[in-house]
Amino acid sequence: MYALYSAVLGMGLLAYLPAFLTRRRRAGYGHDLAQRFGRLGDGLPAEPRCWVHAVSVGESAAAVPLVEAIHRRWPELGILVSTITPTGARIVADRLAGTAVHRYFPLDLPGPVRRALEAARPRFFIAIETELWPNFLRALARRRTPAMIANGRISDRSFRRYLRVRWLMRRVLADVSVFAMQSEEDARRIVVLGAPPERVVVTGNLKSDLVPETDAADAVWRERLGLGATDRLWIAGSTHRGEEAIVLDAFLRARARCPGLVLLLAPRHPERAGEVSELIRERGLAPARRSRLPEGRAPGAVVVLDTVGELATLYALAEVVFVGGSLVPVGGHNVLEPAMRGKPVLYGPHTSNFRESALLLESSGGGLVVKDALELERELSRLLEDRDLARRVGDAARTAFAGRQGAVSATLDLIARHLWPGRGPTAGP
Repeated sequence: MYALYSAVLGMGLLAYLPAFLTRRRRAGYGHDLAQRFGRLGDGLPAEPRCWVHAVSVGESAAAVPLVEAIHRRWPELGILVSTITPTGARIVADRLAGTAVHRYFPLDLPGPVRRALEAARPRFFIAIETELWPNFLRALARRRTPAMIANGRISDRSFRRYLRVRWLMRRVLADVSVFAMQSEEDARRIVVLGAPPERVVVTGNLKSDLVPETDAADAVWRERLGLGATDRLWIAGSTHRGEEAIVLDAFLRARARCPGLVLLLAPRHPERAGEVSELIRERGLAPARRSRLPEGRAPGAVVVLDTVGELATLYALAEVVFVGGSLVPVGGHNVLEPAMRGKPVLYGPHTSNFRESALLLESSGGGLVVKDALELERELSRLLEDRDLARRVGDAARTAFAGRQGAVSATLDLIARHLWPGRGPTAGP
């Protein structure tokens, strides 16, 4: 089975090679290509060490509070954090400098996996949000290195896909020592796919334990964005193709009722900044890329966030936040990041990837579902025109977020029991 999987993966990688080389030129993929083949190089953290894997931006952000807590609880452990994308690597470099060392995750082929594990020699391995690589997990099991899935979740789409190969999933999941899942539904799904029920625990969402920035940074960011004292900011974050046009049309109508309104558009994929800028021009507006600010922002210009790792911090400046991937059938994105900063959160009906968080905000009054452009403009204008209402909704969002905290502590307890028993301090994070 594993030989067949490796052969299929190898052929797929060969077929993907032309696209990979193109992305390498455009976005920095392949900068550390040797690491993808298991050659991790010098400069690894001191032994004993553990390995935490996070695919990209979202998973890397979720890993931050856990990695920091591991460092505090077991300071003798060196921490290696891997990603697959350069954007995830930047999150690790910016937020975990001095705490962890970054490397790119090896291709899940026997040779790269063997070389990477021989170099890293981790005492245990943690994958963030259900990263399942059969050859890697099998190699860990053969080395008797325990593995954990932390902050585990299984989207509707992934669940349907995994069900087709449940016979394979059962064997892969057998190599995982413990599953720390975000919700009861995620736990149910992983058991259906073959995880031993006694290894499955619901711990909550690690992102609920993130700590928001201090207010002192707000003035600096307003200056960087070229915002005036009377400007009021609306942020549409993590948007996808098909949503930016809706957001821009709603912005034009809302601005007629709320002078001084400024829009910051943050496409989920920053490489789409040029495409989004063209949509802005088509509506008679001027785009201003964040990477070129504060110079050159014309009054009324729409800010396009073409940088990585800044969106969550910028949410603190907004009066209202819309979280994208939800007006189109993508499954939504993290609604907790604006909620933790006390912002009223708008999102569409497609939130299957963050179902529990979206329902939590909606039931608490901290989140509002908008089904189309008209509802988006209506709710946006209502919140902008009634600041007391916006404050109440934002307070409800913050309270709902605070009630979800504790995932890091629960995950650390599982690490202490299943991955690193009897080692180091037993106090909380």
